Amino acid sequence: MRLLPELDPDQRDEGFPRPAATLPLPPNFFVDRRVWRFDTSSDWWDRLVMEIWDDQDWLRNFRMRKTTFQELCTWLAPALQRQDTHLRPAIPLEKRVAIALWKLATPDSYRSVGHQFGVGRSTVGAVLMEVVRAINSELLNRLICLPDLDSVMAGFAALGFPNCGGALDGTHIAIRALPHRATQFINRKGYFSMVLQALVDHRGQFSDICVGWSGRAHDARIFRNSYLYRRLQAGTFFPHRQFAVGDVHMPVCIVADAAYPLMPWLMKPYTGQLDASKEQFNARLNR
Repeated sequence: MRLLPELDPDQRDEGFPRPAATLPLPPNFFVDRRVWRFDTSSDWWDRLVMEIWDDQDWLRNFRMRKTTFQELCTWLAPALQRQDTHLRPAIPLEKRVAIALWKLATPDSYRSVGHQFGVGRSTVGAVLMEVVRAINSELLNRLICLPDLDSVMAGFAALGFPNCGGALDGTHIAIRALPHRATQFINRKGYFSMVLQALVDHRGQFSDICVGWSGRAHDARIFRNSYLYRRLQAGTFFPHRQFAVGDVHMPVCIVADAAYPLMPWLMKPYTGQLDASKEQFNARLNR
């Protein structure tokens, strides 16, 4: 039995046939959405996490205290707030942020996170990308920036290294590499990773980041190809300051480990056989 009549050759829209008429649908064709939608529970999130967990539980699972989480939600609200639709209510803002943080803080699969929060696996992936994009657009320039240079230099001087504006290093973030590119991402420790290069102040707060290089790349190569290197080389990253040592005027410097190149504005430890003064210099730099 044919459900559609013969099509008129003229009734076509960009190559797709359009029926001239259709048979009427039976009265019971449309069903209540609740009949086929799989209902999930979010009691774990609504009752246990939000009402019972203390700061130690939050730190252990989300890597931040509840007050920090709530402040983060306030900052991200303009980018993440959603309205209910006639099909279903929107996922609450706090729950969306929590889903993303849980996925970022744990090795759980999308399916496992979905069961934990009572949402679908595809929803976890979509929410994760939305929250990450919101963090980049709303928080990146607000939180990762050069603080007051005088207070930073005073903080490093209290640690024993004067005229210092930041400490530089890289850290490996474990990833699941694509099979055809796995060899490009395996690092010297034997696992697949991407590198985050970070410049931090005396309190460990980020002043600059560079992320995306494969784990196989050397720290010095990443640094020489970063925006930070170009600005330090041009003398435009720090406000103009000079520190006099005798008759020598030194620019504001950063400190790094032995993997980085020695520059007029980058101090690294001495290597090889060391006398007492060089060992003392290394100890203060490493501190």
